[in-house]
Order: sequence, then C-alpha cells, then structure tokens
Amino acid sequence: MEIKKWILSFGVIWTILFSGLSFYWAMGGMFGVRSLGGAIYEMALNPAPSFVKIVWITGYIKLLGVVWLLMLLMKWRKPWIQTTLFLTTKVCGLLLFLYGLFNFITISLGAMDVLNLELERYATFWRLVFWEPYWMIGGIFYFFSIKKMN
Repeated sequence: MEIKKWILSFGVIWTILFSGLSFYWAMGGMFGVRSLGGAIYEMALNPAPSFVKIVWITGYIKLLGVVWLLMLLMKWRKPWIQTTLFLTTKVCGLLLFLYGLFNFITISLGAMDVLNLELERYATFWRLVFWEPYWMIGGIFYFFSIKKMN
C-alpha cells in the first residue's frame, strides 16, 4: 500500500475534531447543535439519558476511525490484512463522501421547496455550508489516504 501520510494526517485530525464534537455535546455543550436542526436539535434541548448515551457512543465510534487510519501505517505480515485495510478504507471514504453529498442534495432540494423538510433556515444554511461538506471532506481524506495496493 502506498500511504499518503499528509492526507492520512488530515484524516486523523478530521476524525478527532468530529469525535470531539460528539463528546462535547454528550457532556451537555450546546455550541453548534442548533446548526444540525430537526429532531437532533429538539432532542438536545432536553436530552433523555438514552440520547446522551447514544451521543457518547457515536463519539467513540468516530474515534475508531483514528485507530483505523493509524493501522494503515503499520507493516502487516499477512497480506490479507493490508488488503482488508485498503478496501475498507476506500469504501469508508466513499461512504462518508456519498453521505455528505446525498444529504447536501436532499437539503438543497428542501431549500428550493422541491422536498418538504422540517429544517429551519439557520440549520439549512449550516448544513449546506459546513456539515455536509465536512462529511465529504472527511471522505476524501479517508479515500485518498492510500493510493494503491502493491
């Protein structure tokens, strides 16, 4: 595998920031929550214990991405491990990008009144300007952190 260490480093930073937000919100922080809009914002205003647990769990799941990316830097004796890491990283990168892209398209259609979304203008703006592009950028970091199999 040819590792693009500078892109991988950005992927690690991206993932740490992303998981850090989940931990911040799980501890009761509210900065940025309104920008998510919809049901998530409503639940965050008066969170049930189960909702807080889910936010903590998502933070830890996101942190697994750091472990995964760092595993790419290791020299594995078994070729199947490298192949699995390569393919899984590519697929995860593609899925992160597509998730952001499809959300971007859906929210854009909602903003144009083609779809009926219950998302206030504030959240729509931030989802289109920050959140969905953030998902896509993360996908690019993951996808391009490895170039090719040997």
